[in-house]
Amino acid sequence: MTHLTNYTSNYTSLVYAFVGSRIDYCNGVLAGVSGQLLQRLQVIQNAAARLVTGATKSEHMTPVLRELHWLPVRRRIIFKTAVLVYKCLHGLAPVYLATLCKPTSAVSGRSHLRSGQTNQLQVPRTRTNYGDRSFAVHGPCVWNSLPAELRSQEQSLDVFRKRLKAYLFDTIC
Repeated sequence: MTHLTNYTSNYTSLVYAFVGSRIDYCNGVLAGVSGQLLQRLQVIQNAAARLVTGATKSEHMTPVLRELHWLPVRRRIIFKTAVLVYKCLHGLAPVYLATLCKPTSAVSGRSHLRSGQTNQLQVPRTRTNYGDRSFAVHGPCVWNSLPAELRSQEQSLDVFRKRLKAYLFDTIC
C-alpha cells in the first residue's frame, strides 16, 4: 500500500503546509478538549491525507497517516506540548513558561522521591477542569507520561523530536 508513489513530496508538503499549519495553530489551547472537537480537526487532516495519497474514503487512515509521517491531531498536540516542555527545561523557551516546569528534584522535601530521580516534573493541583488544561498542568503531565529514556537530559532538540515522534507513532493502535 504505497500511495505516495503517484505524488511528489512537494505536493505533499504544500498540502500539509496549508492544512497542518491550521491544525497546529494554537493547538496548545486544544489540550484537554472533548474528543468531539478534536474529531472535527481529525476529519480535516484525514481529508488532506486522502487528497495527497488518493486513498479511498473506506480505507483506514492510521496507516496512511503513518506513511505520510503525519501524527494524528491528538498525538500532534502531545508532540507540541512535549517539545515546548523540553525547550523550557533546556533554556530555549521564554522564562515565563520555563518557571511553570519545575523538576521534582528541585522542590524542597521532594528531592528524595523516586520521581525526583527520573526527571519528572511537579504537577500543580487545580480546582477546576479548565485549570487542568493550562500549560502549567498539562505540560508536566505530558512530560511525566513519557518514557524515562525520552526524558533524559543528554540529547539535542532534534534527537528528542525524532525519538518523540517515533514513540508517538509506536503508541498508535
